[in-house]
Amino acid sequence: MAEVVCVTGANGFIGSWLTRTLLEDSRYTSIHASIFPGSDPSHLFTLHPDAQTRIKVFEVDILDAASVSRAIDGCTGVFHVASPCTLEDPQDPQKELVLPAVQGTLNVLEASKRFNVKRVVVTSSISALVPNPNWPPNKPFDESSWTDLEFCKSREKWYPVSKTLAEKAAWEFAEKNGLDVVSIHPATCLGPLLQAQLNASCAVLQKLLQGSPDTQEHYWLGAVHVKDAAKAQVLIFETPKASGRYLCTNGIYQFSDFAKRVSRLYPDFPVHSFPTVTQPGLMACENAAKRLIDLGFVFTPIEDAVREAAESLMAKGFLKKP
Repeated sequence: MAEVVCVTGANGFIGSWLTRTLLEDSRYTSIHASIFPGSDPSHLFTLHPDAQTRIKVFEVDILDAASVSRAIDGCTGVFHVASPCTLEDPQDPQKELVLPAVQGTLNVLEASKRFNVKRVVVTSSISALVPNPNWPPNKPFDESSWTDLEFCKSREKWYPVSKTLAEKAAWEFAEKNGLDVVSIHPATCLGPLLQAQLNASCAVLQKLLQGSPDTQEHYWLGAVHVKDAAKAQVLIFETPKASGRYLCTNGIYQFSDFAKRVSRLYPDFPVHSFPTVTQPGLMACENAAKRLIDLGFVFTPIEDAVREAAESLMAKGFLKKP
């Protein structure tokens, strides 16, 4: 059956891969690509031979309900990916991160309800699951965990606050209005950059390869290939029985383990040598994304994601070979 879908944040890192994934399936006859006003969507038209005819770009200020409505009108499904994520600390976190995340999500859900969208996939994040210092030690994190807002506020970590409040608002709206919503929670997404700008998750790998000693202490669970994050979104959109939250990570493990793997792949780079435990109490778990795996999902090896991300960072001039 032909589907017309809207992707918000379509020209960002995950949004671009999601758009590419949808283009590869001919059932998605039209993709409403919602982008931040003034941002560049040109790379989207290089992703597939039919991109010119199947992508319709909408410039949308996510806080403007009318422009959100225009992008969603006529759609059977919505993938809400857009949410501000800055490389620098925000000057005004409420205005720059929290309000667009929460109100933007509500505007998308309101429009989805009005136009009888059959399902909305909300791209949340592991940042809505962790940090959660009250999680029982030696129990692997799963979808029942919620980020501790006070812990984040006390450390002025506003991105997890914005993602958590936005997701909570989404579930409340869905319950009150009978809207079919599912959420996906990608870990640190890595892979080739389809967009021109450096994004926050690939910057984690960039900094690691440049010798950063940052352990990502409270904000790490694992990593996932960005194409897997995109494919998983489409899978939970298409699977009628899918419901609730879906952690999307190729395993949970210490950041120090990740750094070792990266160092093995790129021995010439000055990757910092971390202590064995970078996330105290974090329980490793190979099949942490059990809910996705139970739907038949198979993850790409994380080494592939690292290699493809690093090569892309170098090709785009974000990383210099030593």
